[in-house]
Amino acid sequence: MRIKDIAREAGVSTATVSHVINKTKYVSDPTREKVELAIKKFGYHPNAHAQMLALGRSKIIGLLVSDIANPFFPEIIKSVEASVIAAGYNLFLLNTNYETERTLEYVQRLIQMKVAGIILMTAEFDEALVKEAKRKKTSFVFQDLGFVGERSSKINLDYAAGIDEAVRHLVSLGHTNIVHIGGAHEIYSAAVRWEAFSDAMKRHLPNEVEPRMFEGDFRFEGGRLAASQILAEKDRPTAVVVANDLMALGAMQEFKAAGLRVPQDISIIGFDDISFASLSEPALTTVFSPRVEIGRRAVEALLLTVDKPHQQGIEIKIPTSLVQRDSTAPPRKAT
Repeated sequence: MRIKDIAREAGVSTATVSHVINKTKYVSDPTREKVELAIKKFGYHPNAHAQMLALGRSKIIGLLVSDIANPFFPEIIKSVEASVIAAGYNLFLLNTNYETERTLEYVQRLIQMKVAGIILMTAEFDEALVKEAKRKKTSFVFQDLGFVGERSSKINLDYAAGIDEAVRHLVSLGHTNIVHIGGAHEIYSAAVRWEAFSDAMKRHLPNEVEPRMFEGDFRFEGGRLAASQILAEKDRPTAVVVANDLMALGAMQEFKAAGLRVPQDISIIGFDDISFASLSEPALTTVFSPRVEIGRRAVEALLLTVDKPHQQGIEIKIPTSLVQRDSTAPPRKAT
């Protein structure tokens, strides 16, 4: 089955069929419906190579994530995939393992494949990414990082509001000695969360000493290691705000192994609300990141500049909310 057979069946030109398939030009609804009926009748599948020649790009969207093993990402990936498929594109998924050089290499490979656009759900960043995007005129969506401009959009999770709500909750319970377990300091989103924690502590507890941070790596073992450092402190805190749930669960395990009870001896708040958060013992209080919305809005922003290449990108702020469970309680009174 060839495109001219579809054109003959629908009573239109091959150019019109091409415009309907590739969405390269406006076609009236009645004409488009006739073409779509003919395509459905014959089970026609466009030739990917021919499409790439017609469009100057493939019908593929690249998605990069920092750690596919992190339970934060699968829900985003599923959401991105559903939106991409619904829009008539295919998804190409790559895992960067928090490595900046690998991220840049993957971006260059995707550009060579003439992908329609790239979504970067990564914590690592290099200015070379920005230069590559501008030079090759490829549509991008960045999470937290990057820039907004022609062919470039940005999704920002409202870390500050989420961290502030976590600190405010602990202060309302009576905690004053609160510390933060963050991600690696060179990761932008980790720095944003630490700054948000520091600001929230100064705002809600202005008379307390300078807030303390213990560095992790956004992974379970990183949370355990940071917790072991907290346990070694002379001035042990009564509560911990953790930059993500994986580290919070690791910290919880380390505290329990040391004989501390959560939340009676120490309260813990995570960030993300991954599926395991509600299954832990006790169930983890955490800040909810709406990952389905993140994925959907990222594709929406990308397609805006794919369909209209000279369209300025947009910046989207995604709200967060605190989910109160069983890992927080008032601090134990000194005896």
